[in-house]
Amino acid sequence: MSGLLKSSIGRKFAMALSALFLMVFLLQHFVINILSVFSPNAFNEASYFMGNFWAVQYLLQPVLMFGVIFHFVMGFVLEIKNKSARTVKYAKNNGAANSTWMSRNMIWSGLAILGFVIFHLNDFWVPEMVEKYIDGKSQVGKDFYTHVVHMFENPIRVGVYVLSFVFLALHLLHGFNSAFQSVGANNKYTKGLKTFSKVYAIGIPLGFIIIALVHHFNHH
Repeated sequence: MSGLLKSSIGRKFAMALSALFLMVFLLQHFVINILSVFSPNAFNEASYFMGNFWAVQYLLQPVLMFGVIFHFVMGFVLEIKNKSARTVKYAKNNGAANSTWMSRNMIWSGLAILGFVIFHLNDFWVPEMVEKYIDGKSQVGKDFYTHVVHMFENPIRVGVYVLSFVFLALHLLHGFNSAFQSVGANNKYTKGLKTFSKVYAIGIPLGFIIIALVHHFNHH
């Protein structure tokens, strides 16, 4: 692994793999959360399963945490490496002419998303960990749905969520397609992948925004 990360191509490949892994998780997270709009009982059952099934808690959750940390750390490393490599080149060429606003500002959208991840964990994950492992409370019969509704009663919190998912959409619009390119998916399916990446990059964040707004206005 350390050998892979020593080269520029290796770092980009590892970054792409972590991005694709997180995008799979994001889709799964959305599927569970959208249940809260249509069926509180189904949402409660899915949330209980994800929070108590041993494989999720002790295998998938640590892998997810590692993936999140690795992705952000590698993002900062790549940004530093890219800036140092472009210093001379950009003195001669207009870098903005050959790149999109999103690609030039991935570090800033990434920082905004990192801040949101910490905010989101404090809203949902930390209280759950305290209940289960510090207070020793059983999760059987817990009303996860009511907790979600309560969180979205606050318009400031809803605003933070909406703005954060806008940043996520901007990040994904460049990142999703870039991840496919980094793992070598440049072939006859490239056009289809670009279309899919745009649908995903806009659709998933928009879906999360809708969930927050629906709960806010239905229970305000």
